[in-house]
Amino acid sequence: MTVFRISEAAELLGVSVDTVRRWVDAGRLPASRDEHGHRLIDGVDLAQFVRAQGTEPDDRADGSSARNRLRGIVTAVVKDTVMAQVDIQAGPFRIVSLMSREAVDDLDLQVGSVAIAVIKSTTVVVERSTPAVANKGRNSS
Repeated sequence: MTVFRISEAAELLGVSVDTVRRWVDAGRLPASRDEHGHRLIDGVDLAQFVRAQGTEPDDRADGSSARNRLRGIVTAVVKDTVMAQVDIQAGPFRIVSLMSREAVDDLDLQVGSVAIAVIKSTTVVVERSTPAVANKGRNSS
């Protein structure tokens, strides 16, 4: 069974260690303690917690069928005569969007603007975690 320390769970979820501790202390996320007193979160419990968070209604969706909505800040806008590239930093994620210059102008996207990247795709590529992250999960028997 895979278990994670509080810091590892926080890194995977993109939140602070304090946030995960608050969830554990409030009973929202189950945790146990190892022989050294460190709190551990079972991988199955963490996955269930994340799935439950994903089913909460998003009032910002405005009737869209897209579920992947990442709110962030515009960090770069590069425009030519027809097209534009917009970079958004949403938490630990950098999203790059290519769109028409007209759309960028209509949305008044500028560096420092708040924007929501709505991702709707029929193809999702899934890769295994890099060894540095994969080794962070603890295996116990």
